[in-house]
Amino acid sequence: MTDFKDLKLAEPLLRALGEEGYATPTPIQGKSIPALLEQRDLLGVAQTGTGKTASFALPLLHRLSLSNRKAVSNKPRALILAPTRELATQISENLFAYGRHLHLRTAVVFGGTSIRAQIQAMARGVHILVATPGRFMDLMAQGHILLDNVEVFVLDEADRMLDMGFVRDVKKIAAALPRERQTVLFSATMPKVVQGLANGLLTDPVRVEVAPAATIAEKIAQKILFVPKEKKRELMCELLKDEAIKRVLVFTRTKRGADRVAKFLQNSGVRADAIHGNKAQNARQRALTGFKSGRIRALVATDIAARGIDVDGVTHVINFELPDDPENYVHRIGRTARAGSSGIALSFCDLEERAVLRDIEKTIRQTIPVMEDQPYHSPEIASATGTAKRKSQGQKRPQGQKKSPGQKKSPGQKKSPGQKKPQGQSKNGKRKPALRRSRPPAAKAA
Repeated sequence: MTDFKDLKLAEPLLRALGEEGYATPTPIQGKSIPALLEQRDLLGVAQTGTGKTASFALPLLHRLSLSNRKAVSNKPRALILAPTRELATQISENLFAYGRHLHLRTAVVFGGTSIRAQIQAMARGVHILVATPGRFMDLMAQGHILLDNVEVFVLDEADRMLDMGFVRDVKKIAAALPRERQTVLFSATMPKVVQGLANGLLTDPVRVEVAPAATIAEKIAQKILFVPKEKKRELMCELLKDEAIKRVLVFTRTKRGADRVAKFLQNSGVRADAIHGNKAQNARQRALTGFKSGRIRALVATDIAARGIDVDGVTHVINFELPDDPENYVHRIGRTARAGSSGIALSFCDLEERAVLRDIEKTIRQTIPVMEDQPYHSPEIASATGTAKRKSQGQKRPQGQKKSPGQKKSPGQKKSPGQKKPQGQSKNGKRKPALRRSRPPAAKAA
């Protein structure tokens, strides 16, 4: 299969693909689209940047175009759930681009924006609804979304959906859907919990996997830089002197950390902005638009953006901090080298992150090359074993160490670590009154 025409898609879709410059389907598209056109349930696993959105969007648009039905108020015919606002927006934009010659209505709903406009859009009627679970549940509870007419249910980035705690919402939504429907799950990784969810949602599914889960795209050049935590900012400034880093995504673990790094870059003369969950939607959209247009050179993000940013020309990804979840490393660096281009992923690793790096390399089944020619390179960190994990990953408090603020201590009780409380002594140190033993009941006469 070498051409989209071989997939026998509707002519308006082929015309739109030609206008977008797409002629040859990617491997995941070539394997998924025929099965979805046959209205089979499907579980798709593929690397980031391989065209998963088109894999489900094109068959969906084709199916809806075959029946010239008007949109019904509050009753979409297809539902697509995504974990983040950015990804939901990206999906809706792709649906609009591919379906520009079709008379189909698409709406996108998510939090952080006016719910009134979304209610009005649903009242007018839409064929396809793209949503994040939180706002969707609000609208469904208020009666503005009815699922009676849903023919196709798509769960995009299923692993991220569960990682963000949406599993209850997903199950409630699935329970409200008609039994006779087509269900599609796509993800770049497939942990056991996602497989369990898939088993409960899919009926006799086709499984499409173009590469093993957590596989890195071949055109991403990875490098690890061992550097002390306090030297990371200086190292990043040194790297950004290279004009070859034209458009870079910088990832941090926390929202506060993203703001601090963005401010530091701005003060250093680098055009930068931050995007994360605490930002208002208009601020997030403004930062993303500036990054796409080139007005912003460095966009600092948390993992919420790891799967929601599809920007052409991202030359580099910098992991200022390694992710706690090794599989998020795959999604982070997958923001570069998209659509067949090449990219570079640089990751900073301090002493506390050595264990995290070990887990990442185990997950991706390869050793990341070390960048030793940097003046900030630390041989001591490089040679560390990485056996001790950070406290945030379940490290226990060392014996004898003071408790953290907020932990209660029994009044009047002073005991060394591991010492047992004397038998019969209450929490306040006073002796408990002796308990009388009750006499056994008298034996009944035989």
